[in-house]
Amino acid sequence: MEQKKRGSFTGSIGFVLAAAGSAVGLGNLWRFPYLAAKDGGGLFLVVYIILALTFGFALMTTEIAIGRKTGKSCIDAYGMIDKDFKFLGPIAFIIPFVIFPYYCVIGGWVMKYAYAFVTGAGMSTVADGYFGSFITAQWSPIFWCAVFMFISALVVFFGVEKGIEKFSKVLMPLLCVIIVGIAVFSCTVSDPESGRSAIDGLKIYLIPNFDGLTIGKFFRILLDAMGQLFYSMSLAMGIMITYGSYSRKDTNLVKSVNQIEIFDTAIAVIAGFIMIPTVFTFMGSKGLESAGPSLLFVSMPQVFKAMGPVVGGIVGSFFFVLVIFAALTSSVSLMETIASMVMDKFGLKRKLTTLIVLIASAIIALVTCLGYNVWYFEVTLPNGSTAQILDILDYFTNNLLMPIVALITCILIGWVAGSKSVIDEVKLNGEKFGREGLYKVMVKYIAPICLILILISSFGVFSKL
Repeated sequence: MEQKKRGSFTGSIGFVLAAAGSAVGLGNLWRFPYLAAKDGGGLFLVVYIILALTFGFALMTTEIAIGRKTGKSCIDAYGMIDKDFKFLGPIAFIIPFVIFPYYCVIGGWVMKYAYAFVTGAGMSTVADGYFGSFITAQWSPIFWCAVFMFISALVVFFGVEKGIEKFSKVLMPLLCVIIVGIAVFSCTVSDPESGRSAIDGLKIYLIPNFDGLTIGKFFRILLDAMGQLFYSMSLAMGIMITYGSYSRKDTNLVKSVNQIEIFDTAIAVIAGFIMIPTVFTFMGSKGLESAGPSLLFVSMPQVFKAMGPVVGGIVGSFFFVLVIFAALTSSVSLMETIASMVMDKFGLKRKLTTLIVLIASAIIALVTCLGYNVWYFEVTLPNGSTAQILDILDYFTNNLLMPIVALITCILIGWVAGSKSVIDEVKLNGEKFGREGLYKVMVKYIAPICLILILISSFGVFSKL
């Protein structure tokens, strides 16, 4: 079947907002603040920002340049750089194909909470066991997951320009306005009963804490920050290669990468201004110890309740709408990446491809939802954590496949094709590549070492340091 003309962004603004929208997701809004609180506050921030400007910059530049250079999604792009690396395309395809369905499951959870707060029933989410009762119910999580997945599919259905670009141009500015507004408010709250205020939480967040710092602890912080970069910058998921393939040849890649880096990092840091001061003010240090879903779906509703039914209801509504926006921009990019690879491989039209991807993803999402009730079981992962279906899918993609794909990509560009293959694409229009020397060193030596460490850590090797 003859393949349709490939879509493209109309300009650099559309490309940057879409790519930044992909990078800004659930990981920014709850995983980043939690890690910052757990890993020494300001110390984690410093380490993360340094890594974002070096490690993250090298991987993002590589993927976007590969996409624009080949004009293909990663299913074919790697093979076009070097035919011996064609095998990497199918491996890279698995990552978004597995992540998208369970991401929609979590997105459905967010929609449920947003609906509760917007309709005035937000305080009911504070009840003991509310979150557990919801995710273990058989039909409610499936319904909300279906709503979230359908919205994502609708955007992808309309294509690059009319769907993703327009969607990003509206949603990303709104997301910025809401997150800044909530952050400003969060930095003014106080709790007369405990005597704690947002300033106390900000000190934990911004001031480096070196108490009890050892080489082992610093190494764990380093690994946490590197792992977070994959979540925050949508790396090794095929997304940046796909969006790069939609980028016009006259787009300044150096400037675009810088803008995406700044946008993504700023949103993550601002999210910390929301989560850490408010949780610490109303729940103390114990509240900050909550990880993953507990921080977003248990601790934050308790914070909103402590603010009072009126103020807490309003702030909670804006907060969960914000999280929905962030989750949708990421889920759209995941689904688009899958659709792009299917279209490239089989030459199918976008509408048919979207429908096929939607059905396949819905099946995996259904299995994931039922993994909390009908098909519930527990296994111990290689890193020592206890897991069920969603955790297994997350571990398989984020802890194993993503570091492997990123590592082989670095080998391809750093040692086989040569960094010049990317640098020439970056400098295609005569742009200056200010971090060219850094890029060469990172992609050939430092990034591969970092990725090997991340991969080893997924087996719990460093857990006792």
